[in-house]
Amino acid sequence: MLWRIALRISTGDQKSALVMIAHLSRRYLFSASHRLHSLEMSAEENQSTYGKCNNPHGHGHNYTLEVTVSGRVDESTGMVCNLVDLDQCIEREILSRYNLENLNTMQEFAVTVPTTENLCIEIFEILQRSFHQAHLDKVRLEETMMNSFEYAGGNNANY
Repeated sequence: MLWRIALRISTGDQKSALVMIAHLSRRYLFSASHRLHSLEMSAEENQSTYGKCNNPHGHGHNYTLEVTVSGRVDESTGMVCNLVDLDQCIEREILSRYNLENLNTMQEFAVTVPTTENLCIEIFEILQRSFHQAHLDKVRLEETMMNSFEYAGGNNANY
């Protein structure tokens, strides 16, 4: 768990106060398969773009999902959020949906190539709609020990 301290300064008769903001990162494991293939490209373009990941039979990964949330530390519980609530949301919305599935058969990837980048964005958007007990900071998805992808929402005009 990472901690960040923010200083809130009030005006008038109110006193300045320190507000403790905590960042909680939790990890989850799931397995899924996919084939990286775009219907908008020729077979040669797909092979050139996606290489071995364009195998017609697909391939699988043991993904590690890291979800980071933040908020004030509750004085009575000492937590940013109830871990049971976070775990149940991840199980209900993410793990039960994607674990042991072929991503190419899922509705959200009917027209979108199921790259891990796109999966990471999809997971973030699902959690943003469904988890409200703390602020969702980011989602990090590790595909292999060499590849990981992170998404924190929004559009960056610099790209």
